[in-house]
Amino acid sequence: MTYVVTDNCIKCKYTDCVEVCPVDCFYEGENMLVIHPDECIDCGVCEPECPADAIKPDTESGLDKWLKLNADFAVKWPNITVKKDELPGAKEFDGVEGKLEKFFSEEPGTGD
Repeated sequence: MTYVVTDNCIKCKYTDCVEVCPVDCFYEGENMLVIHPDECIDCGVCEPECPADAIKPDTESGLDKWLKLNADFAVKWPNITVKKDELPGAKEFDGVEGKLEKFFSEEPGTGD
């Protein structure tokens, strides 16, 4: 099992989860984070830290595309290990439907 970041992170990018991760398995895109599935130790400390409820265990149904997206972009984006401010408008984008299709960016973030 691993944890995955899902669509509600897009355009929010809260980094509370990064701060508590004991193995630094988060990677930063321009407008979301992902978890490297081979680095995640399944400790679960990140899940309750996410204000947008965007982190889920991969054992939940329907998360296959998110597991693939996390795995694909974790090797392309820079590692992030310190908390940063959320994106402008994060509260307004929390819970918006269809964020993957409308707003996802493949561009990397800045990392640490």
